Amino acid sequence: MKKTVLTVSAICLATLLLCCAACFGTVSYLQRQAPAAAETQSPALRTAEANPAGGYTSAALTQRTEQRALTAAEIYDLACRQVVGISTTFTGYNMFGQLSSNAVSGTGFIISEDGYILTNNHVVEDALASGNTVTVKLYDGSEYDAEIVGVEGTDNDIAVLKIDASGLNPVTLGNSDDMRVGESVYVVGHPLRELTYTMTAGIISALDREIAADRNTSVNMFQLDAAVNSGNSGGPVYNAYGQVIGVVTAKYNSSGVEGLGFAIPVNDAKAIAEEIIDHGYVTGKPYLGIMVTNMSQADAQRYNTVPGVYVYSTSEGSCAEKAGLQQGDVIVSLDGKEVETTSDLASVKKDYKAGDSCEIRFYRSGKCQTATVTFDEEPAKTAETAETPAPSQDRQDGGSRFPGLEEQPGTDEGSGSDSWNDWMNDFFGRFFGYFGDNEDSSEAEDGGSSDSDGGIRHFGT
Repeated sequence: MKKTVLTVSAICLATLLLCCAACFGTVSYLQRQAPAAAETQSPALRTAEANPAGGYTSAALTQRTEQRALTAAEIYDLACRQVVGISTTFTGYNMFGQLSSNAVSGTGFIISEDGYILTNNHVVEDALASGNTVTVKLYDGSEYDAEIVGVEGTDNDIAVLKIDASGLNPVTLGNSDDMRVGESVYVVGHPLRELTYTMTAGIISALDREIAADRNTSVNMFQLDAAVNSGNSGGPVYNAYGQVIGVVTAKYNSSGVEGLGFAIPVNDAKAIAEEIIDHGYVTGKPYLGIMVTNMSQADAQRYNTVPGVYVYSTSEGSCAEKAGLQQGDVIVSLDGKEVETTSDLASVKKDYKAGDSCEIRFYRSGKCQTATVTFDEEPAKTAETAETPAPSQDRQDGGSRFPGLEEQPGTDEGSGSDSWNDWMNDFFGRFFGYFGDNEDSSEAEDGGSSDSDGGIRHFGT
């Protein structure tokens, strides 16, 4: 009986050991096979998926974790087939009033097989204004004259070009709404004009930065620490999966400061590009039809008026002219929203669309008045609408900075806190033809490369 018990016990123990061994072997096998399974995910998970509404959207975050991230070398190989160099010339007047030409360069990327290319507005806006040729160069050395399909430089910094080519390799647009701080990013572009197809790497440093595109416009961008320099403008920002998630636009340019680059989220750029391709411009944007500049506190005292936005001129037939606005008026609010600068006016105007109406409060001859305007639609920006004042144009009304207003007796235009700015405005006005900020057509007096926004520099020149 005792022998039988021992035999049964031995059999049970052996069976238990065999079961444990089998389970351990199964677990070990699954662990060894897991990486191989991840490597054989569907290729559809490694690229942006087409959504039912058209265009592209990246896979959900849970799916992205299953994608195989590309190596930097693989992303660079991809970029060489998708990134292009953009060059043109800007013809303008130097400080001596002489006509001169300067080279302008930037970067762009292919968004369709038949030759549509996305870049920054400030890369091509001078060519648009002067009618100069824009040249696009591919990685294989082939060059094409490009058509400027349209630009958006009032509320953003996007342009779409078209070259006569087919069978190109377009980028895959990711979903910039999925971006996370700390995510790896890669930039490929043409810094300093000569260092073509340079790749830099970094991370997303911050989201939702409001960056000044010019004196009147702030654009939502994300921040990255990958090195970007003059010539990188309009180039793509890739994520680790080879999808474009942003458009390089600016960097913080100050001595001792590095690693502060900024890019427009690709979702914003894509929406603008689609409007431009379909219509030639972004439809429905409000347009007043006025040329404006700032009326500072010191200037207001000098000319016996109030601080605000001075109306330098109105366009013939515009809604502003129809509402009764005229040269010399100082705008102080729209629908009760105060505006002290041209930047304030541009910001408040974003709340409206073409066809909307608003009440404008302004001062004329020391009296507060109101007018109701119904916004026009901002027209497409063309070489005609983008023209800047002639450099030989002199100020009106005996050299007054504010035509239509009379300087008060006993005041000295060369004194006060703004005297240096006044002198500089006069100097640049006479030699460069700058007489104010164009609120509607966004004719930046500095060609879009100003450091007036606290060190933010926009490339392309």
